[in-house]
Amino acid sequence: MDVLEIARWQFGITTVYHFLMVPLTIGLGVLVAVMHTMWVRTDNPEWLRMTRFWGRIYLINFVLGVATGLVQEFQFGLAWSEYSRFVGDVFGSLLALEALLAFFLESTFLGLWIFGWGRIPKKLHLAALWAAVIGSIVSAYFIIAANSWMQHPVGVEVNDETGRPVQVDFLAVLTNNTALAAFSHAIVAALMVAGALLVGIGLWHLRKRKLAGQPVTDVDHGVWRQSVRLGGYVSLAAFVLTALTGDWQGKLMYQQQPLKMSSAEALCETEAPASFSIFAVGKFGSNECDDVHSITIPYILSYLAHGDFSTAVPGVNELQAEYAAVYGETYPDEPAFGDLAGTPIDYAPLLAVTYWNFRLMIGMGALSAGVAAYALWATRRGRVPTSRIGVYGALLAVAAPFIANASGWIFTEMGRQPFVVYPNPDVPVEDQVYFFTAQAVSPGISAGEVWTSLIALTLVYGALAVVELWLIGRFVRAGVTTGDAHPTPGFSPPPDGGAPDGGAPDGGAPDGGRRADDDVLQFAY
Repeated sequence: MDVLEIARWQFGITTVYHFLMVPLTIGLGVLVAVMHTMWVRTDNPEWLRMTRFWGRIYLINFVLGVATGLVQEFQFGLAWSEYSRFVGDVFGSLLALEALLAFFLESTFLGLWIFGWGRIPKKLHLAALWAAVIGSIVSAYFIIAANSWMQHPVGVEVNDETGRPVQVDFLAVLTNNTALAAFSHAIVAALMVAGALLVGIGLWHLRKRKLAGQPVTDVDHGVWRQSVRLGGYVSLAAFVLTALTGDWQGKLMYQQQPLKMSSAEALCETEAPASFSIFAVGKFGSNECDDVHSITIPYILSYLAHGDFSTAVPGVNELQAEYAAVYGETYPDEPAFGDLAGTPIDYAPLLAVTYWNFRLMIGMGALSAGVAAYALWATRRGRVPTSRIGVYGALLAVAAPFIANASGWIFTEMGRQPFVVYPNPDVPVEDQVYFFTAQAVSPGISAGEVWTSLIALTLVYGALAVVELWLIGRFVRAGVTTGDAHPTPGFSPPPDGGAPDGGAPDGGAPDGGRRADDDVLQFAY
């Protein structure tokens, strides 16, 4: 493989790995904040214990997400320096705001939440958690706004001397319709991830307690049942919202990147009305769009693309010819393009990748919603499911929304090839900003150097994966416990600024010792 291909693999592997943690951090953070809010409002010990347990999982994932996320920006300078130079004027402000405003907001207030139990008033303590969660959402928006600019460049002008875009309208970049659609889609997809986690783990604990003969009247039973019910309702609601925001995003893609969407349907020739493909076979591996056979639903693709059942949808072959006429049939014969200089440009993304990842995204999302519906039905009116297939299936299905999120990201990023910055069709051709992936890689870097960094990062990420899975597995198996692994004792919530059960104001015991039930997140110390 050449440098460009290795660099793309490196960026793809590390980013997909990091992106597995992002939706869980965002979605679970929101749900933990809701649990904490319900405890503050009701003083119900079930909500407190839910906050304690799911808060640990949230923090483990947050720490690993930060560690893996830092690598993403370093990669811009490592293997993609030409890309960094091209987008620097736009990305500089977005990434600076993400780091200085959103990230520090997250870390500062998350620290107050971790160490503030029993030390600061309850409502102020809750506000610190909400501030951290909102910070993570704001952080996600800045990143998505940067990525969406690559998909649909707005708010810039081209510098005639350098040929690079210069930002002239920061508000246009922030309010890019591509960013608004992608952000809304990502947030509700993150809630699906968190909901599936609550459902899978909660059902497993309910079944375990039932088979062990433990009573259904104690608080811990309520914790798991409440977790399942909350996760199930959130998952179903998020699935509906994901479908709606996905429809919005899909219609925008048909306007802005028609080749991506036609490739996602393996639509080789223009159709009016166009049918939606359920399953297709053909020469996807060689990216040939001439001999594709599909099982289709009539009219649906026209609706998904244009909101009606009759408008034509252009095919891959027609669009390939249109792009070649506008942007050139071959790569410019310049050193920046390396071995690809002067070679023909295939404007269609890899059909197998776009087609199957698009369906994997939809299928895994639907599977997650189906499991959520089963969980709500199985726990109705106080029932406890004991079906091994149902419960362990729900536990395995925790992976479904993770796969859906990763598949959606792969589809979105791979679908814009061969551009790393896609031309904006709303702008006259002579004013368009675009950048080929082939010219974005760092000059002078060798294949061996990129291989070295790819192998090193893969090994480090593999080790981090083992650590995260071990930590999460440990706390999941332990169940609702304190940091010293003893079952959670009874808890009497303190008044604002006070201490539990008349203890010391700092959350300690009256005699100055530490109370086990105050160490809500003791593992973090």
